Amino acid sequence: QMQLEESGGGLVQAGDSLTLSCAASGPFSLDYNMGWFRPAPGKEREFVASIDWSGTGTRYDPSVNGRFFISRDNDKYMVYLRLNSLEPANTALYYCAADDNEGQVIAGLNDYWGHGTQVTVTS
Repeated sequence: QMQLEESGGGLVQAGDSLTLSCAASGPFSLDYNMGWFRPAPGKEREFVASIDWSGTGTRYDPSVNGRFFISRDNDKYMVYLRLNSLEPANTALYYCAADDNEGQVIAGLNDYWGHGTQVTVTS
């Protein structure tokens, strides 16, 4: 079973940047689409960003569009989320997820989830 492990979170000040990493291990197909999520009021997790298996198709929640950037390195089995111009409202536990169906990724119905990496932004 594929495993996902996030890293790169931390305590930063408003306006700072962070790069979150997600390492995939175990039986892993490069056909998997990947996404990043975080908890939100009224729901377990909300969609932040996704990237298709080829790395050419990306989607973002409107609240982060233009500030957060998702990328992947299939040679290294890694997915990244660059967080720029961080705000206190971005404080959350960020989860990496994977599914072979891009629609499932965006809907949060992923087959695989990591345990999350904490991002805390102070004002």
